[in-house]
Amino acid sequence: MHQYLLFSPEVAAARAAGKPIVALESTIISHGMPYPQNVTMAQEVEHVIRAAGAVPATIAIIEGKICIGLVAEQLELLATSPDAMKVSRRDLPYVLSQGRLGATTVAATMICAQLAGIHVFVTGGIGGVHRGAETSFDISADLQELARTNVAVVCAGVKSILDIGLTLEYLETHGVPVISVGQPGFPAFFTRDSGFKADFQLDTALEQAAFIQTKWQLGLNGGIVVSNPVPEAFAMQKDEIDGITEQALREAHDGGVAGKLVTPFLLARIKTLTEGRSLMTNIALVKHNAQVGAELAVAMRDLPGLQPI
Repeated sequence: MHQYLLFSPEVAAARAAGKPIVALESTIISHGMPYPQNVTMAQEVEHVIRAAGAVPATIAIIEGKICIGLVAEQLELLATSPDAMKVSRRDLPYVLSQGRLGATTVAATMICAQLAGIHVFVTGGIGGVHRGAETSFDISADLQELARTNVAVVCAGVKSILDIGLTLEYLETHGVPVISVGQPGFPAFFTRDSGFKADFQLDTALEQAAFIQTKWQLGLNGGIVVSNPVPEAFAMQKDEIDGITEQALREAHDGGVAGKLVTPFLLARIKTLTEGRSLMTNIALVKHNAQVGAELAVAMRDLPGLQPI
């Protein structure tokens, strides 16, 4: 067992019993949603995963340990503490060595999940290439992590605040396959279709598990993006969200918002400009992803010969 890992009682019992486990990030709790909706969302997502036959493992850095699975008091701490750092790959050594409170991004959660032997990770949306990256070089560390870390990431695509076309080009360059569920199109978080296509459409958990198993058995290191569109009933209209996103991006630029602060700022402004509807969409898509991710984890557990590198 890795010296920095600390498993919750539920996750430890699941490991001992050979139950499928699904990793969950924690920046969506600390930075992605307001309180108390963030706690309610986290609890509901964990419930969806349990109901589908898997065990949830929300990941965070607390008191010098990578906590794999959180109890209620730890969820509350992350949801309310202004001191929680947003932790990516580069930040892990600092937050652990300094004993700081850290909420893991997609990249950091992938690293921690692989350390813990967890193959499936559910999130809202992955990071990507930011608009204007040709001059700013602002590219999320999530993409590089997907190229090197053997974890399947179930998401609703990437947010329309990013350059979706360049994000998919980057993933292709680094050999990261993008799977779509239920449709050929790649989703854009708040909307079901970004206008771009995924690499492959695999609708069932068994198909997805077989694809992932084959990739890793071939010695092809790296993750897999399993893109799952937001349910139709909660999807927003593309023209509306695009216009709101453009306004929020202008406000961020005019206000000098940069770096890690951009995404939380944009999500907060989009929530305000949509009068809260974007938050409802966000919660709905994360819960939908949890269902798909749990089914995938169960299928991967049941598929013989899965040997991630």
